Amino acid sequence: MGAKMAALILWVVFLVSSYVYTAVDGFSASGWSKASATFYGGGDASGTMGGACGYGNLYSTGYGTRTAALSTALFNDGAACGQCYKIICDTTSNSKYCIRGKSITITATNFCPPNYALPNDNGGWCNPPRQHFDMAQPAWEKIGIYRGGIIPVMYQRVPCKKHGGVRFTVNGRDYFELVLVTNIGGAGSIQSMSIRGSRTGWTTMSRNWGANWQSNGYLNGQSLSFRVTLTDGSSLVFPDIAPAGWSFGQTFSSRLQFS
Repeated sequence: MGAKMAALILWVVFLVSSYVYTAVDGFSASGWSKASATFYGGGDASGTMGGACGYGNLYSTGYGTRTAALSTALFNDGAACGQCYKIICDTTSNSKYCIRGKSITITATNFCPPNYALPNDNGGWCNPPRQHFDMAQPAWEKIGIYRGGIIPVMYQRVPCKKHGGVRFTVNGRDYFELVLVTNIGGAGSIQSMSIRGSRTGWTTMSRNWGANWQSNGYLNGQSLSFRVTLTDGSSLVFPDIAPAGWSFGQTFSSRLQFS
């Protein structure tokens, strides 16, 4: 084999390894825990749009109606945004309003605030230290009977299975990049994140709110790369996702995904 052919093969291998589905140590499901669940947002889940994670229109961002707002004990100040949970109605605690044999997997997209005016066991469902899911109504009705209103559940955190790659929406202004990261598979939630311009080194970002991460550099006119580490420690680098001509408000899709 000639030197030119060998070099060509190595280059093709590099390209393929850079863009195929890639993950590090896929996330494993947790054990089962007890919680409770209510529903909100209406039969079409229109009332669940937006939310404390910043995902905006859940239909267009791919989360749909299989979502939930988490109580304080689960939300962890936004660090749980994007995590996925498999939920079943706990028939051993109360079978009256359970749909037997059914489960639903949801993504955490919102925060259920506490209501300290009501007791924890009578209306203050999201008060600490309760573990509670306020689910989109269509998701809740997969496991619960409507007239029950609230049901006991068992849940486990599970890997998120997403179609396509991780997406980055770059908002902000000069000297302030606010990056929303969506459609994350695997562990689903971000532990840390860095950004690099084509003329700069890596800069550590900080969580601004929900799934929005910020940096304070002037990166206009540079292609942008991101390094994302999830809460299970798996990490991926997304090279030159945004081209040099990017503008604030644009969303860029990658070909890389966690599992």
